[in-house]
Formats: sequence, C-alpha cells, structure tokens
Amino acid sequence: MQFVQSLYRHPVKGFTPERRESLVVGPDGRVVGDRVLALRFADAATPEDRDGLDHWPKSRGLALVDFPSLARLHVAYDEEPGRLRVADEADVLAEDVLDEAGRERISEAVAAWVLDGPDARRLRGEGRLPLRLVGDGATARFQDRPRGFVSLHAAASVAALDAAVDAPVDDRRFRSNIVIGGTDAWAELSWAGGVTIGAVAFRVQGPIGRCLAIHANPDTGERDAGLLRILTREFAQAEPTLGILLLPEAAGGEIRVGDPVRLG
Repeated sequence: MQFVQSLYRHPVKGFTPERRESLVVGPDGRVVGDRVLALRFADAATPEDRDGLDHWPKSRGLALVDFPSLARLHVAYDEEPGRLRVADEADVLAEDVLDEAGRERISEAVAAWVLDGPDARRLRGEGRLPLRLVGDGATARFQDRPRGFVSLHAAASVAALDAAVDAPVDDRRFRSNIVIGGTDAWAELSWAGGVTIGAVAFRVQGPIGRCLAIHANPDTGERDAGLLRILTREFAQAEPTLGILLLPEAAGGEIRVGDPVRLG
C-alpha cells in the first residue's frame, strides 16, 4: 500500500526543509508555512517593494542553486509569535522574532556566516548586500512558479538514485513537501489524473524538472554528486526529473504521516 512516509515544509525559500508530522494544504495549492520568508538581495527591491508577487525567482535572493553551503543550515519556524531559528548543527546563528530589529539581526547573522564560507565571493557581488529578510511569515508567496503547488516524490526513486552514486543521497536534497513509501522507483512519474492523500484530493500537474540545487549535500553544503547528469544518462531521462507537482481539487485540507495514497 502506498502511504505518506515523510512530510516537509520550507519556511525560508532556498533553504533546507523542516520535517513535520502533518501539513495543511490551502485551496490555492500552497502548503501553510511553506516558503513564507526569503532573504532578498539589496538590488532585488523595487520602489513598490513587490515582495507580494505570486512567485519569486531564485535570482532575487539566497538559494541553494547558487549558494550550496546553505544546505548545512537548519531552520525552525514558529508561527506564533513569529519566531525564526537558523543554526549550523549545534551553532545557532540567530533566533529572533520577526519584528524589524529581529529581521535585521537574522539577515546580518546569515550574511556573516555565508561571507565566512566557500560561497562568500557570490554574496560579495554587486547589489547583493545588505540582505533583507522579507515576507509576512504567513503567506506562502515565495514560490518558483506563478502558481503554488504541492510537491511529491517516492522514497524509492531517491533510493534508486542513491544507489547510482558514491555520495549519500536522501530526500532532503529534493525539498519535496510529500515523500511516499510503498511504491516502485519512478512510479510517480507515470501518475496522471487524480490522487487522494488521506482525505485530500489532488490532480497531477506534471513532473518536476530539477536544477543544481540537488547537487548540494544537506550535511556538508558541498556539491558532491552530479545528479543532473546521472538522471539523464543512467536513467535515460530526456530532462533531469524527480517527483511531481499536485494541486488540490477543492478546499485542500490536512495531510499526516502514515496517510494512505490512492490513485484515481
């Protein structure tokens, strides 16, 4: 039987996941608490400060695709009272409420950490500093695409990829919201039509094309596996793909670890 094996959300766009026992999916297809904050580059601001866009390209701020060392950072977000914690293993870089002073302290602490590491040159580029922590902490607005989606992959697909390379590969590299068990590797790529997870009905929207972000090891922050090439060469994919995108059919709802996954 197919079932929900793990659930994740990503409070800060471009950073590694926060594991959860349940997720709430809104009617717009966005996961509550997912990508509600971002660390914006200085030159990404506009006169209108248009951080309320329906989507937010990675080029506007810190993201794994250009800053692989970010994979080492762990975030924990508490919606009430709106408090963010950023840590590198046991070393807490910042933990603060999201008022103006707290946002500034978090932004400065993350910037200092990056500037002290292997990705420093990228952050010193023109127009990138100072960083600014943006987002209201409630609206899932910092999406890669104009429409919000729920992302899903099979644990067996990641296991197959892990077996094909020397570096360790696990679910965290792919930053999906839902990881399912009880199915064959790559089976999710053939899904079409309806999928019900727990009590929430979805429609499959298509596969997820992957980028350099999946090369970053979530423990070391190093690009240690050429997974894009492995996906196309070893698994005969026309484009590097892992996982699928979903949209709820109606009002959304809550998904829990252990929920059954039914096709059709």
